[in-house]
Amino acid sequence: MKLIVGLGNPGRSYKNTRHNVGFQMLDAIAAAKKIKIDKKKYQSLYYIGKWNEETVILLKPQTFMNNSGMAVRRFVDYYNIAVDDILIIYDDYYLEVGDYKLKASGSSAGHNGLKSIEKNLQTTNYKRLKIGISRQPDMLLSDYVLGKFSKAEAEKIKELEKKVVAIVEHYLQYDFEKVMSIYNEKSTY
Repeated sequence: MKLIVGLGNPGRSYKNTRHNVGFQMLDAIAAAKKIKIDKKKYQSLYYIGKWNEETVILLKPQTFMNNSGMAVRRFVDYYNIAVDDILIIYDDYYLEVGDYKLKASGSSAGHNGLKSIEKNLQTTNYKRLKIGISRQPDMLLSDYVLGKFSKAEAEKIKELEKKVVAIVEHYLQYDFEKVMSIYNEKSTY
């Protein structure tokens, strides 16, 4: 069983904000699979079903970003999901808009949703798909991440949706190291 979590905040006022890019990517995956993330349990919206003989849960915690870990923990406990079978999709302001990076583990790097997940799971060893939202150094971080993408930025994020769908398809078929080797950009020195 695989748990794929998109991080964001519930409610219309947060729709299409930088901090909700995890929700947006989950919606793109659902649209590609022609499914709906509309079941409710443990303060979350979710979908559960079989894809290529693998049970998959798509999860959108409705606890607000800073308490995302509570919802993730409840699903992990209820469905007895191994931490190794969790993929978290979230916004990362250290990456440029439209860029992404897969990581097998790591720190929260100050991201409150990840801090909550780490606190509730008592580990940093879960898989991540970081979606770049860039940053604005002269703007308060909370104002920036809760702001909307510009038209040009929104187009880049929309373009990235197809790649994220492909990444998730491969994540369900292959070892994560192989998925990272396929999709992470190689640095040039």
